[in-house]
Amino acid sequence: MQRFFQKYLVPGFVFQSIVVGGGYGTGRELVQFFLTKGPFGGYLGMLVATLVWGLILALGFELARSRQHYDYRSFTKGLLGKGWMAFEALYIASTVITVAVVGSASGELSAEMFGSVPLAGTLIAVALVAFFAFWGSELIEKFFSFWSMALYVVYLAMIAMVVPQYGGDIARNAAISEPGAPWLLGGLEYAAYNLAALPAILFVARHLETRKDAMIAGFMGGLIAMFPGSLIYTALLAFYPSIVDQPIPANFVLGQLGSPGFQIFFQMVLFGTFIETGTGMIHGFNERIAGFMAERSGRKLSHWGRLGIAAVLLVVSVWLADSFGLIALIERGYGYITYGYWLLFLLPILVFGIRELASSKAD
Repeated sequence: MQRFFQKYLVPGFVFQSIVVGGGYGTGRELVQFFLTKGPFGGYLGMLVATLVWGLILALGFELARSRQHYDYRSFTKGLLGKGWMAFEALYIASTVITVAVVGSASGELSAEMFGSVPLAGTLIAVALVAFFAFWGSELIEKFFSFWSMALYVVYLAMIAMVVPQYGGDIARNAAISEPGAPWLLGGLEYAAYNLAALPAILFVARHLETRKDAMIAGFMGGLIAMFPGSLIYTALLAFYPSIVDQPIPANFVLGQLGSPGFQIFFQMVLFGTFIETGTGMIHGFNERIAGFMAERSGRKLSHWGRLGIAAVLLVVSVWLADSFGLIALIERGYGYITYGYWLLFLLPILVFGIRELASSKAD
């Protein structure tokens, strides 16, 4: 049972832990990429994103496993050749923007919970990200798995509270369809920028022994990552269309339920998912530096070195979070990098991954 969990579920939980961050966990990304395409179209877009996630994760895990490329530098060099430097710039930009979204969402959430200045919540979040970046892979993997299960509990509890009160509204709104709405594009865009998390989680592919393991882990990862989103999305439909304008839609829903105790617990778990996302992205960059050092000098990246790198990225991210805010970062920042990921990362994985499957025998 432990081997099953480690091989087939941990990769999905770790991927989910990075994906379910500042925008996903608050419901803001789900509104931006799916609900704006109409309630029913949003469900179709989520299905597209889930299938793309599963396919790219499966192919990416198999390429990492078969080539023994478990950090993103060796993986992207093997995948892109000299083009890996363009991906490097894109990944750094994506990391900074993602951590900025996490910081901004943390600030918004702390302001709603305690009436504090948003910057205070942002600084607490980045301090915790720096702590996990300091300790490295083992602690991160354990924390991600535990917190992902906590996330499932609170989202299931939320939907169990929403449906009895607003089930009729949800069913009625879920059937609303907007002809010509670009739900396919929304699903492809959402899938693309979230797959920036793949290079950051390659360390989990060390547990995969066969091609079958990689395929199962990949498609399970897509399902695991989207399942909480489908719960949040369904709950948001109870308040459509007014929910579209809420900065933290999930927190708004909880406020309507009249359960302050559960709302505080939900906010605490949500805050933890912000930490997971920021940690995962920065840890992926640290692993790239560690791989470079091991290749060039045989030295290891120290805990203090990891902390120093994290500090630089976090300072820039805090500035972005404080300057632009959550909604603007999601609408502008993510939009700019989505197509870069399709060109520089996802299409090459599709081409080389499928070629690898076609040209070699399964283990």
